[in-house]
Amino acid sequence: MSEQSSQDQGDVYTHGHHESVLKSHTSRTAENSAAYLIPHLTHGLRVLDVGSGPGTITADFARLVAPGEVLGLDRSPEVVATATAWAATQHLANLSFDTGDVYSLDFPENSFDVVHAHQVLQHLTDPVQALREMRRVAKPGGIVAVRDADFHGMFWYPQLPELDEWMALYQEVSRHNQAEPDAGRRLVHWAQAAGLGEVTPSSANWLYATPQERTWLAEVWAERVTHSALAEQAVAYGLADTATLERIAAGWRAWGAAADGWFVMPNGEIIARV
Repeated sequence: MSEQSSQDQGDVYTHGHHESVLKSHTSRTAENSAAYLIPHLTHGLRVLDVGSGPGTITADFARLVAPGEVLGLDRSPEVVATATAWAATQHLANLSFDTGDVYSLDFPENSFDVVHAHQVLQHLTDPVQALREMRRVAKPGGIVAVRDADFHGMFWYPQLPELDEWMALYQEVSRHNQAEPDAGRRLVHWAQAAGLGEVTPSSANWLYATPQERTWLAEVWAERVTHSALAEQAVAYGLADTATLERIAAGWRAWGAAADGWFVMPNGEIIARV
């Protein structure tokens, strides 16, 4: 996933496209990141995946609705090119990717049966307007489906001070970007403000508690904290220095090495009928 947004809106993607970010995004599938939507996907539907990033979730949608068309949109031409090249190896004739702007989707009204966004709204300066635009291109009786994490809802053990510092820093950077890191709990509110009706809310967690999961998550975030756009922004905004970022990264690796480590990332989800 790479989050869709508009250059004109001034949106800043907190995570950027560092290798550590893409490593996380390419681990996502429809099963582990969009299970709430799967029961609504049937053969022949036309699906728009907004902020599709590397396209792994999007490709799963293409398999589930074939021969229906699935289009993934992202604002980054480089990310779209990478997703397109990878999609060619999947031999999915009904899957394509293109650049686009969630605030001004280049489609007429009533174009898609399902409009989906995963971990997108949390990075936008105007999530309500994005939902309005997603609603516009959805067909009557169709679905707008959204899933976003809730950072302040995350919890972990052991309670390492460096991870508390990480959370505080992430909140500061995201809010400096005029985004909402605690998006999960706000999805119903945003959907109502956007005029969406028949909103069905749900929630699902990502849990990291096995040795392999802990090692993977710890390394992903240690790399993000020191090398991704998050690190660059934290320094540029005067919120942290290199020593602070290295200390937080070390804390993540210490958590990953803890035999009793536990980390939960909660996600809010909504299915909204148009």
